Amino acid sequence: MNKTARVLMLSLMSVAVLAGCKKAVKETPPTDTTTTAPTTQPEPTTSGVYGPNDLDTDACLRQRVVYFDLDQDSLKPEFQAIMGCHAKYLRDRPSSRITLEGHADERGSRAYNQGLGERRGNAVSSALQANGGSGSQLSVVSYGEERPICTESNESCWAQNRRVEIVYTAK
Repeated sequence: MNKTARVLMLSLMSVAVLAGCKKAVKETPPTDTTTTAPTTQPEPTTSGVYGPNDLDTDACLRQRVVYFDLDQDSLKPEFQAIMGCHAKYLRDRPSSRITLEGHADERGSRAYNQGLGERRGNAVSSALQANGGSGSQLSVVSYGEERPICTESNESCWAQNRRVEIVYTAK
């Protein structure tokens, strides 16, 4: 697939994610108009804007690991919704900052895995920016194969190590 088609597909998926990623506002039930005393309804407490507490309570924002296929640095479609949520958080909170930590499994040379971790981090950065996040809020660091989550030498373990971790450095 050429680059233009990928960018177009990513943009269309981003719009779809953002449309479905808005926070729901609780509706207040209608009041009984037959009472003589006037009643006022409280304002809804959620305005649809993310706050720092949402990082721990919102299911989408709690997902902070993006996994990759072997020797791949392109984002899987199942992680597009996560990118939309984190990009919205960045838009809602301009003072927030994210470090994207790229990782690779133990296969390949140290230099190759260092570069692969950086390309994966940059892929997540690009997806966040495509969804409206600001590049000035993002930094990428690659750990290559140096910080594995799992140390066994098998496919299920390697799959856990092929990742980018989203770390909020300022909320």
